[in-house]
Amino acid sequence: MSRKRISRAGAALAVAAVLALAGCSADSGARSDSAAAPMAAGAQPARAPGAAPSGAPLPGGAPSALPSADPRAIAYTGRLTLRVAGIESAVQQAETLAAQQSGYVEHEDTGDAGSAQVVLRIPSAAFAKSFDQLAGFGTVLNRTSQADDLTQQVVDVDSRVKSQQASVDRVRQLMQQATSLNDIVTLEGELSTREAALESLQAQQQQLAAQTSLSTITVNLQAAAPVPAAIAPKAPTGRGFWGSVGHALASGWRVLLAVLRALLIVLAAAAPFLVVVAPVLWFVLRRRRAGRAAAMAVAVPVAVQGEPAEQTEQAEQTE
Repeated sequence: MSRKRISRAGAALAVAAVLALAGCSADSGARSDSAAAPMAAGAQPARAPGAAPSGAPLPGGAPSALPSADPRAIAYTGRLTLRVAGIESAVQQAETLAAQQSGYVEHEDTGDAGSAQVVLRIPSAAFAKSFDQLAGFGTVLNRTSQADDLTQQVVDVDSRVKSQQASVDRVRQLMQQATSLNDIVTLEGELSTREAALESLQAQQQQLAAQTSLSTITVNLQAAAPVPAAIAPKAPTGRGFWGSVGHALASGWRVLLAVLRALLIVLAAAAPFLVVVAPVLWFVLRRRRAGRAAAMAVAVPVAVQGEPAEQTEQAEQTE
């Protein structure tokens, strides 16, 4: 029993030692790759303007000894705010431009009739040209662009992916060589951990590739307000004598119509009051007339009775 336990312990120690060696080799490989990438990038001399490209033959016929320069990984982003005559036509032009440049429309919002937003994904090589073409679709209100250099991140992630892939391959080789169940279980757990780390690095690699291969341009569109048509002033016309007379007659007629209109408005406004006040006035006037008639009826007999006395007095005065 003691020999079996010793043999199992020795096997476990051997597997652990192999895994440790695999991890150390993976780390050293990652460090060497990441260190070699900047050195290789820094070792490339800058090419002077007008000089022959890297690897191209010189004028004398001898090939150039300079190594070829790797392109830098740059992510471009741009934003435009345009005032356009028609929202729908501008959106269609933006979509057509994206299709011509082998890009696509990532997002489109045309809910409001007076504004719209279009997000385009354009290949980075055609970013500057497409950005200028989009700016020509209308009046530029705002224009911003940004370039992010992701070369170092891309190199670092690529190196880590290679190292992690090599580490996964080593663990798989050890699983093929393992004979003990405990060793296989241990190696499977280690393989799952390293494969998960590899998948995470590969996702970062794909994300960086998407950022550097396709650039983002956001276009905000605003509808231009319609310009009102200018009203041309009427040319002054000369008037003669009869023209002045006709103008005065027309003015007087307009004044008369205005006065009649005002009177009609006043009568229309006073009509409800007249309906109420007229019977009262009629009743008051009728009472006054009746009072006057009664007073006259009383005064007439008195006058008739006093007439002989006056005649006798006049007769006596004459004698």
